[in-house]
Amino acid sequence: MSIWGKLIGATAGFAIGGPIGALMGGFTGHLVDKRRGAQATGKDGTKQIAFTIGVIVLGAKMAKADGVVTPDEVAAFREVFRVPPSEMRNVGRIFDQARRDAFGFEPYARQVAGLFQGNPRVLEDLLDGLFHIAKADNVIHPAELEYLRDVAEIFGFGEAEFARIRETHVGPDKADPYTVLGVDRGISDADLKAAYRKLVREHHPDTLIAQGMPQEFIDVANGKVAAINDAYDRIEKERGL
Repeated sequence: MSIWGKLIGATAGFAIGGPIGALMGGFTGHLVDKRRGAQATGKDGTKQIAFTIGVIVLGAKMAKADGVVTPDEVAAFREVFRVPPSEMRNVGRIFDQARRDAFGFEPYARQVAGLFQGNPRVLEDLLDGLFHIAKADNVIHPAELEYLRDVAEIFGFGEAEFARIRETHVGPDKADPYTVLGVDRGISDADLKAAYRKLVREHHPDTLIAQGMPQEFIDVANGKVAAINDAYDRIEKERGL
């Protein structure tokens, strides 16, 4: 079953707890078919639901970080998270509620970070999805970049790690390939290859799915690996390897 099909059970929201569970509980009157929701209340299903709701909330907050939600940003959210038509209404309600509420993004980000403590690559892919939303209108507004930096800090990423993540989204012609790989320009060829292989291994879609990332994020993971490969290819040509 797609992760989106698991979102419609109100019982799942209560099982999660925290700010994400409270948000889900508010949709008791709208979410239907509790039998399907009950299927998602096991340990693994609850974790995936919490992650996915967190994604919706943080995506909504991301879209309004610069003060306006554009159609391009909404379309980018749907593109990244591949919401099927049958679940669009339920997901849209959660997205709109999160976009309108007076609460900040911090409690949701902290809950997601806690759920995936020890799995930073899952959290990094979530940040990649948010970057995709931010650049949907062909520019990352300073307020959006600050928002992304704040989320990254809550997720446990330092400034150097954030710079590496950010660099993969400026485009291959503008990105510093060394920053994309998170290495210094003076790194040896052997250490460069080791760092490259480590990144590819960490961001391989199969690895991320095994860590609890929903199947819907497979395209995000593939995009990440493509950026890493491109950066390494550029350095290989530069060094004549």
